[in-house]
Parts: sequence; structure tokens; C-alpha cells
Amino acid sequence: MTNLHYDVVVVGSGPGGLAAAISARQNGAEKVLIIERDIELGGILLQCIHNGFGVEVFKEDLPGPSYAQRFIQQVHDLKIDTLLDSMVLETTPDRRLFITNRKLGIREIKAGALVFAMGCRERTRAQIRLPGSRPAGVYTAGTAQRWVNVEGYMPGKRFVILGSGDIGMIMARRLTFEGAKVERVLEIMPYLSGLTRNYVQCLQDFDIPLQLNHTVKRIIGNNRVEAIEAAAVDEQRRIIPGSEEIIPCDTLLLSVGLIPENELSRQAGVRIDPVTAGAFVDSRFHTSVPGIFSAGNVVHVYDLVDWVTQAGLAAGKGAALFAQGKLAVSDKVVRTQAGENVRYIVPHTFDPNLLAEEAIPLQMRVKQPIEAPVWVEAVCNGKSVTRKALPYARPGEMVTLNLKPDVVDSFRESGTLTVNITER
Repeated sequence: MTNLHYDVVVVGSGPGGLAAAISARQNGAEKVLIIERDIELGGILLQCIHNGFGVEVFKEDLPGPSYAQRFIQQVHDLKIDTLLDSMVLETTPDRRLFITNRKLGIREIKAGALVFAMGCRERTRAQIRLPGSRPAGVYTAGTAQRWVNVEGYMPGKRFVILGSGDIGMIMARRLTFEGAKVERVLEIMPYLSGLTRNYVQCLQDFDIPLQLNHTVKRIIGNNRVEAIEAAAVDEQRRIIPGSEEIIPCDTLLLSVGLIPENELSRQAGVRIDPVTAGAFVDSRFHTSVPGIFSAGNVVHVYDLVDWVTQAGLAAGKGAALFAQGKLAVSDKVVRTQAGENVRYIVPHTFDPNLLAEEAIPLQMRVKQPIEAPVWVEAVCNGKSVTRKALPYARPGEMVTLNLKPDVVDSFRESGTLTVNITER
């Protein structure tokens, strides 16, 4: 590695990072580098051997590794540089990165523009404060997924899964395929935290029980998990006395949420949204620090890999334009604001001048499920800009509202755009 200055550097090679690097190269960045801590490109997709990837991008239903390989091939064809088995130790606001690996030792790399695409990590037992002893046999669902799908190890024979996140439900099916017994899935909330399709295809189709408003009260076992004590919870998520039940098992999997991986972002001074735990970004996924972009699950947790890819493409284009001094800076800014029953909106701001050229997708999650037809409506300066109808709205399923160029006249001045999701 002789070149220590790049037009665009991308940290992370999951779907967001691969797309960002490809887009940067296709939009004029001559020297592009991907830094990846694993020994191969692809990120989390490499352990997601189930189908469901690429329906929107490729109009095909692909397993994760196949989806990743299409972009990995483009990276090679475009002669984008890669640094594998490498860790970024530090980043600075002026886009310097200090990296280390076994061959180079510690090196400094300067980037004309930087794209963070580190993805997210799973919440652990410590973060949700599960009581009980500390035996072997308590793992996150993603850890079990890697063991089974990549390493070829079975983490147990008899499982309870806490949390109805997508990885947990998918692993319930995967473990059943391998001959394990999944006793049940417990969810503390009164609704799914993952996609309905995964509930149907992974739990209902295999007769795996789901208990809403339930949690693990206690883990039982010394050297190895022997059972868990489950219990129902009330509206304040407090244990309901008398509802306890002992469920024998040898393994407890946790699928209790994901956290964007933003330690490097914070080092670089990027402003973090306390709701999403990801960066504040505009429609180009430009952060609060000039020249630093952020894309994919490091911004907010997506449902579909196709949307992560689209975010990466936008971030990569923005990074390439910045590195070439072509990224337009406007004095007009429209801020997005979460309105009725909306938890957050990404992007946080957008340039109305860009809307004249291309549609801007607003992506959000609701606070509470509405199991009835709803309106998703954007309002600016007291006037409705656009709205669309949906059959329902659920926290586990992202809502997208596209602002199209034909509404650009609503944003001739700076202002605030509020999105409300209400029952029809």
C-alpha cells in the first residue's frame, strides 16, 4: 500500500459500504479505498444465507452472500483498493484515519471525503440487565447465526429466544432446520419488533410459539443454562406476579435490538441523533462535519438491505462530489420533524434545490402500531405537501414517503417539514 491519500475512503464493506465505494468511483472519484476489519468483503451479508435480498435492487430473491458478491465483483472491476483484516483506530474531523493491520503496522491515511458504513451491533445481556446466574449458553442471535451458517457449530439443542427482532425469528427457523427445538419466542412489547413476513415464514410456518408482553425474569443454571423463568409484563413492562413459568432449555438467544456502530463518528465530531443513535444527515447523507458522510445501519436500522444499498449509493455520490469540490452548498435548508405517531425521520435536513432534480425519500418509524388504514402526510408551513395511504403502520416496518420534484414549489424558502401518521 503505497498511496496513503485517497479521494474517498469508505469504512466498512457491508451493503452500504460496497455501494458507497462503487458510487464514489462511478461519480468521478479516481482513488477509492474500502477498509474492512474482517478477512473478506461483504459484512453481515456473508452470514445471512437465507433469501430475501435484492427484490428491489435486482428484482430477484437472493441469499445474502449472492447479493454481496454482485457488488464485490463491481469493486474488483472498478479497481477499488481494499484493506482487509484492518482496524481503524482513530478518525479526526479533518478526515485523517489511523489504521492498523499485521502487514502495515500503524499507518495514517488522508481522505478527501470519508464515508462511515460500520453498520450496527446487537444489544447484549448486560445492556438489557437480565438477572440470574452467568452460565454458558447465553448468546446474541447474530453470534449464533455466524456459528451455524459460517463456522458450522451448533450453539445448543433446546432454545428460548428473547425478542422478536428479524435475526431472532430467522434463527428460530434456521435452528429448527438443523434439528434443534425452539421452545418459544418471548417479546416484552405488545407487538412485533421485526417484519411480519418473518413472523409468518419463520415462526408460524414452523409452529414456534410467540408470546407478546413476556420477558425473561431469571436465567437458571451454573455451568450451562438449564432453564429460564419467563413472566408476563404489564403496560409499564413490570413483571406480573403469579405469571412466572419455568421453561427448560440449554440456550438463550437475544434478539433485543441493534445499535448503530458510531464510536468513530463521535471521534470525528459528528453530531449524533439521540433517538436513532446514528448521525444527523441530509439527503446526501452528509453529516455535520464537512466531508464526512454516513450510510446504512450506522445512520438508522433498516428493514431491507436494498434500502441500505440505496443509501450507500447516495452517500458515495455525495462523497465523490465533495472530494472534487463539486458538492453544492445551499443557503436554503428544510428540516424534517417527527410529527404525530412518528418516532424519527431520516434525512434530518434536505436542500430543496436538489428536489428539483430527484426525488428525496423520507424514511421513518412509528411510535405505536396502527392496525387500520393510515395517512402518511407531510406538512410544511401549515400546508399539506404530499400524502399517501397505507393499510397499517407498525414499529417493526419502516415507512417511506417520497418527496417528488413536482412538490418543489412548496419549499422555495427554508422551513420545517413535519410528517404525521394518523388513522384514516
